[in-house]
Amino acid sequence: MTAPNPNLLILGIGNYLMGDEGVGVHTALRLQEKQLPESIEIVDGGTGGFYLLQYFEDHDTVILIDATLDGNPPGTIRLIEPRFAKDFPRAMSTHDIGLRDMVSALQWMEKMPHIYLFVVSIETIQQQGVELTPAVENIMPPLLQQVADKAMEILETKLVTLSA
Repeated sequence: MTAPNPNLLILGIGNYLMGDEGVGVHTALRLQEKQLPESIEIVDGGTGGFYLLQYFEDHDTVILIDATLDGNPPGTIRLIEPRFAKDFPRAMSTHDIGLRDMVSALQWMEKMPHIYLFVVSIETIQQQGVELTPAVENIMPPLLQQVADKAMEILETKLVTLSA
């Protein structure tokens, strides 16, 4: 007997080569090393923009992780549930423009999944290199735990619904 597919995607986005701006990618890569259930698909979305559209169409629930310039202290983690493109934090770089456009396209096609967005406040996008600043590196353990906990909560809810 095959286990039910709860249809959950964890997608880290950002530019890995621009330090803290790549926190979503760092998160996805580190989560791929963890012992999470096989029913959770984890993807390094990089700066994929519209190339990520298929992932959104194929999953009814998506956990996104991305950096934001929101004025909060670097390393601040927030979880939001955006329903419309305007609900996403303001654009920082080209991948955000693609993400907003992609969300608008999904809404227009009536294929919008439920999205949970973990945003991590960063100080600048001018940093270059693959290392995270100490402020962002220090929040990686709690960020990884929060994302994994949210994924497990979603799975449990979906499995209860599927078995009912």
